[in-house]
Amino acid sequence: MDLQSVVALSTLPGICRIRAAAIFKELREHAGCAVTLDDVIRSSAPNADVGLVTTEARAAAERLLERARSRGVAAVRWNDAGYPPLLGAIVDPPPLLWVRGRILPLTRPAVAIVGSRAASPYAIEVATRLGSELAERGLVVVSGLARGVDGAAHRGCLCAGGSTVAVLGSGPDIIYPSEHAELAASICENGTLLSELGPGAPPLPAHFPLRNRLISGISMAVVVVEASEKSGSLITARCALEQGRDVMAVPGSVLSGRNRGSHALLKDGAAVVETADDILEGLGWPAGAPRPGSAAKSLPAEPLLDRLAIGETYDLDTLVTIFGLPGPRLLARITEWEMRGRLVRFAGGRYGITEAGPARGLAAAPTGRPDGADEQR
Repeated sequence: MDLQSVVALSTLPGICRIRAAAIFKELREHAGCAVTLDDVIRSSAPNADVGLVTTEARAAAERLLERARSRGVAAVRWNDAGYPPLLGAIVDPPPLLWVRGRILPLTRPAVAIVGSRAASPYAIEVATRLGSELAERGLVVVSGLARGVDGAAHRGCLCAGGSTVAVLGSGPDIIYPSEHAELAASICENGTLLSELGPGAPPLPAHFPLRNRLISGISMAVVVVEASEKSGSLITARCALEQGRDVMAVPGSVLSGRNRGSHALLKDGAAVVETADDILEGLGWPAGAPRPGSAAKSLPAEPLLDRLAIGETYDLDTLVTIFGLPGPRLLARITEWEMRGRLVRFAGGRYGITEAGPARGLAAAPTGRPDGADEQR
């Protein structure tokens, strides 16, 4: 599907857009790339005037693309190299993402940190420290640019020299809350502002629950820091569970209701987090495991990868069958193999090994812009 058509899908309203995303994924998996805008609209809104909806959507797409060009916003399609690999595996991945900043962090291993907007000093300190520790270990920190825990996690990551991704409930050129404009500018320098909403989209209340599935969708795990029983962070945690991601929580004081949501997650089996090493161990990586950039030649052989044929590519569902691993564990292993240079991610969320690089000659995963230019936006 051409860029204008994919952008047109992003102009559909609310639930129709989400339904269209799921239908688009189903159609392209069964019909390859020969999916038209009419096909998706007809399937997602069967009672609509398809011709009229298509015409209006294409006109809106042209306006969005023009605004994106003027605001320094990039459009990343589902089959572009910069599309987050884990996001493509969820039930309803957006066919298109709008990005400001750098694209490369979207393809790297990531952990989400979310929590209360009205955060206590304790929660701010913990979120800042976790963001910093994850950055020091080479992981991308994902959050929602909200007040409180989100902002602290982003700042902690940036202060440690890491990359962070802020998933917005507005267009990537509309910063909410407005007092985070300076933080957003800092994120763009070495990280990413990300949204499925086009440039100019306002921060409406209905947008934020929908964006939470993206926060969890691009991450291997979601860590909840201080959440009450009605916290929006619990929506992100629920999305993570539905997507097969690990859910973890930081314990807090029992003297107020600030942590009842977090503690409920812990009672239901969420892993306890005190440091970043707890997160890595929860993902199946020992605290002393090699970090991104470590020398691959010192690593032991990986028998599981011998089950893959050189020159072939595989989607996640096929890898689940081949390796016999449950989804969450497989996602962690895939990320580890990518970090070690043993597995290559190709466009469209497929994986394979080649003869060109270390450990059976595995090439480095392709990065940067889909057109091959520098990935700085």
